[in-house]
Amino acid sequence: MANTAAPPPAKPGNGSAVIFILLTVVINMLGVGLAWPVLPKLVQTMGGGSVAEAAAAYAVIATAFAVMQFAFSPLVGMLSDRFGRRPVLLISLAGLGVDYMLTAFAPDLIWLAAARIVGGIFGATATTANAAMADISSPETRARNFGYIGAAFGLGFILGPLVGGALGSVDIRLPFFAAAAMATFNVLFGLVFLPETLKREHRRTIVRSEANPFRAVRRIAAFPAILPLLIALFVTAIGQRGLESNWVLYADFRFGWDIRAAAWSLAFVGIASFAVQGFLVGPAVRRLGEWTAVFCGFAVSAVALGLFVFADSGWLAYPLIGLHILGNGIANPTLVAICSQSVDETRQGQLQGVLNAVNALAVVIGPFAAALVLWEVARPMPVLNFPGAWFALSAVFYIIAACLAYRHRARQSP
Repeated sequence: MANTAAPPPAKPGNGSAVIFILLTVVINMLGVGLAWPVLPKLVQTMGGGSVAEAAAAYAVIATAFAVMQFAFSPLVGMLSDRFGRRPVLLISLAGLGVDYMLTAFAPDLIWLAAARIVGGIFGATATTANAAMADISSPETRARNFGYIGAAFGLGFILGPLVGGALGSVDIRLPFFAAAAMATFNVLFGLVFLPETLKREHRRTIVRSEANPFRAVRRIAAFPAILPLLIALFVTAIGQRGLESNWVLYADFRFGWDIRAAAWSLAFVGIASFAVQGFLVGPAVRRLGEWTAVFCGFAVSAVALGLFVFADSGWLAYPLIGLHILGNGIANPTLVAICSQSVDETRQGQLQGVLNAVNALAVVIGPFAAALVLWEVARPMPVLNFPGAWFALSAVFYIIAACLAYRHRARQSP
């Protein structure tokens, strides 16, 4: 009989552990990518059919998901610091499978919101994957390895949206059944192959007060360099999460794209993310230095988003998406790596939980605000007749982040 016991903890620099973590992320993101281009359209089908009505309903559903993710992210990080990365990651993946099945059978928007609440509770897989990668990374390889995590996310999105778009064209609920199957396969894959990366001597006891997401953010902000980094990550995440959440509906409103056309654009996002974070992050950091890479990356994204305001044809979206991913894809993992270097080995899971909570707080604000903006500009008689309004706001957010990076770099210089 095959032995399915947990593999021993991986040693820093263990190449097989890196491969297993990345494969787990790829499989997980295949499931997420299957559902992404279809969920807004499912909301639109249930909510009356118009983009404006769908945007209003989607704002509530996305907020329910985000609130749960924000509330539970620090707890997930703490549990992985106490019990190890492997069991927490596997339980989270199993919870996502339940979310997808509930979504597939949801008869109305209330049931759909309930399914997304379940997804928010168990959706902090990135927290544990980042902590596991931090466990096996040296200071020299940390930025590169976090870039690999981003590339793994992108690789999952290359095939996921394409398959999801094709399945959604047949039946709008079919991608959620496929995503549930992928989540189940990922759990089985992890049971056999995923190694434990956190050594027992580095595990820490659970402090219940640290499970409060606001308290956790305040405690991490006490580290001297973390507060401006959190602000930069927060404001860019507001813009990015708003863009991601409402892209399918926006592309329908602005370009007249259906599910399949939107799925192709999301697959392009995956290809571009894989290329940038898999092959350009390390060379950019070596050539420019960490802080210059962060500053230049955010500045490039700000330019791309500013130009997006004027894009009124679908073909213009692709080069601007590529330019934005180039900038953000270099800046974001590099900034996460800088944050990771500020915390000792016993608190990597807690830090990743807090970073994910900051992102989840941005998800509470970003998709809700972006959906309200889309509702306003897409309704029959808008007060604000400015279709690219959210792109303009996002460009401002990235300018703020670039300024924070430049200012921090100036303070770090001798």
